Amino acid sequence: MSEYDLDLEEDVEERPFNKEHFARILSYARPYPKTVALATALTLTGIIIGLVEPLMFRAALDQGIHTGDWRVLGAILSGILGLRVLSLLVSRAQIKTTNYLGQKVLFDLRQGLFEHVEHLPFSFFDRRPAGKIISRITNDVNHIGNLAASGVINVVSQMVSLVGIIVIMMSLHWRLAALSFTTIPFLALVLTKLRWALQSAWGDTRKAVADINAHLNETIQGLQVIQAFGREDTNSAKFDRSNRKFFGAYMRAIRLDQAFWPLADLVGAAGTCIVIWYGAKEYLAGRVTLGLMLAFTNYLGKFWAPISTFSRVWSQILSAMASAERVFGILDLKTEMAESKEIVERGVLEPVEAETMPPIEGKVEFDHVTFGYRAKEPVLHDVSFTVEPGETIALVGPTGAGKTTIINLLARFYLPTEGKILVDGRDLMTVDLESYRKQIGMVLQDTFIFSGTIMDNLRFGKLDATQEEIDRAVEAACAKEFIENMPGGFEAEVKERGTNLSSGQRQLLAFARAILANPRILILDEATSSVDPETERLIQQAMKVLLKGRTSFIIAHRLSTVRAADRIMVIEDGKIAEEGTHDELVQTKGKYTSLYEAQFKSQEHRLTTETSGGHST
Repeated sequence: MSEYDLDLEEDVEERPFNKEHFARILSYARPYPKTVALATALTLTGIIIGLVEPLMFRAALDQGIHTGDWRVLGAILSGILGLRVLSLLVSRAQIKTTNYLGQKVLFDLRQGLFEHVEHLPFSFFDRRPAGKIISRITNDVNHIGNLAASGVINVVSQMVSLVGIIVIMMSLHWRLAALSFTTIPFLALVLTKLRWALQSAWGDTRKAVADINAHLNETIQGLQVIQAFGREDTNSAKFDRSNRKFFGAYMRAIRLDQAFWPLADLVGAAGTCIVIWYGAKEYLAGRVTLGLMLAFTNYLGKFWAPISTFSRVWSQILSAMASAERVFGILDLKTEMAESKEIVERGVLEPVEAETMPPIEGKVEFDHVTFGYRAKEPVLHDVSFTVEPGETIALVGPTGAGKTTIINLLARFYLPTEGKILVDGRDLMTVDLESYRKQIGMVLQDTFIFSGTIMDNLRFGKLDATQEEIDRAVEAACAKEFIENMPGGFEAEVKERGTNLSSGQRQLLAFARAILANPRILILDEATSSVDPETERLIQQAMKVLLKGRTSFIIAHRLSTVRAADRIMVIEDGKIAEEGTHDELVQTKGKYTSLYEAQFKSQEHRLTTETSGGHST
């Protein structure tokens, strides 16, 4: 699948018919053969009822009213009434069945896409905004689901109905039928010309709505900045332009919509008038009955409906083709375990054999690792180091040096462009990621807290944790006090991203979650912003518990962490510039000394007797 297919723009609303995509869409209905069979049977029954009814009206007129046989007329009218009742029941059952089928297809496709996206490599998300991915799972899946159910059934039913109508019309009076077909080219012209204009107009409307939504989202998220700089009027003027754009696009679409269907009806009415005019001559000449004329005009009215409906459904099909191209473009991407080394360089994805990761001892090796988020733009250059089990490594260095990249590679969020990363001698390229990641823990600076309860977030570390285990983890993370003070305690509701918690509380909750998971390898990005001294003290206490007996990698911002680490790695320009303990590196008077003087020395007066190891220099 090409990048163009995968990243097809939102404003590309229709694509040419693709039989492979169409067959793939239909395949999602395959698990429900009974439902498909029932929907088909109900649809065909409805078509047959619709085709029989005009013939019964003909019989009522010619064999009942014309002959004065009230018994025959009563029987025929009773039959017509019975057909109407049956049609109502069949229609209700068909709508229910097709909607059920459509929703099952929608459910399966959306669930499958969601689960697939969960296992895609981080490089996929780096290149695409979240809004587009969400649109794939919601809007595009809806288009495909609608086609798989009502769209396909509509096409089939209307085609069968049209064939039946043509056959009956030809059998009733072939000359009248041929005459009625003369208006088809005019109707086709109206449908073709105006439909594209109408589709484009509604497309412009949807784009204008998307612009409004984007501006609203940006305004809500950036309102503090807007108000701080007093730019409310400027922002309102920008929104006014988007609003006016939508108004203009919508009014144009309405004008075209009002012109489209009346013109189509006009062409149909013209055809009906021609048929009635010629039919009247035939009736006066005694060559047709009044009942035949009634039935024929009824069929003629039904004749235009499938053509008009098919035009609308065809637009739905082409829209679904564009959605299918985008959705299947994602589904055809290989998941993390199917990546190869070439993904960064060429975007090629090849399967690799995965093995379950046994209990980790904690030895980590970077073997000549080079990596870049973009091809030919390396962030790490030939990085090699070995970390023994239980060792604590502090990563320090300027912003953008490559510290976060190292922990991202260790977590196997990305694959190295060159070289290998080994844990206990096993190449991370070949291990089962679920079995590996269950044994590593991460506490990041921007801690993510899910909506739900405090307990829900804690159990994210270990789903089957007992209350006793949770209590111990909370106690060790120094989070007990703030949890008990919250209304509801462990069952206190947490808002999206933990916005009703302070940054320190979120961090303590993350530590408790990590302790509960009991990882063998710990990855930690210290959080220092917006944390008061008391919370910082609690975080340092929690860190002592968390680091004990585990191989740990810490992007360090605190002097206490740096000095307590078994080893410090100074990362600069994607390389390990220096390596050693705090005392060793300070004595070398190198890059670490400069960094220490600029970043850490001002913290020295805040060290307490609780900090571990080292002396001030």
